[in-house]
Amino acid sequence: MSRRKAGQARSPKARGAAAPTRPAFDPGAACPCGRDGQPYQDCCGRFHRGDAPAPTAERLMRSRYAAFVVGDADYLLRTWHPDTRPAHLDLDPRTRWLGLDVVAATEGGPFHNEGTVTFRAHYRESGHDGVIEEHSSFTRVDGAWVYAAALGE
Repeated sequence: MSRRKAGQARSPKARGAAAPTRPAFDPGAACPCGRDGQPYQDCCGRFHRGDAPAPTAERLMRSRYAAFVVGDADYLLRTWHPDTRPAHLDLDPRTRWLGLDVVAATEGGPFHNEGTVTFRAHYRESGHDGVIEEHSSFTRVDGAWVYAAALGE
């Protein structure tokens, strides 16, 4: 997920260590990725823990959204293409992620090497609601899906 925004929405900002900490996420709660209402620990939590790789580009994108929700910057960096990955990522724990809409996905399946996902990620920051809308590209590195870049930026 990049920082491109839809409409007038503001984009969440990364902040330094002085920001308040994010509350712990209940692993038994419904996964924030919105897929089938599964518990986080059985859905994206297993990808975050490294128990399994995301099997498709869409599942990787959903797991990356869930990583923003739970504040797992290490997972976000691990699943970012090495050519486009930033050196570090500071997530602002005050940003509240409100929901994810997957608009479209092309290719990115178990037998593909590339794929795209278009999505809308809804958030609240400083009392204002916003939406990040992105058309993202994904590719495989050493057999695992990784986020490559936002397309059209």
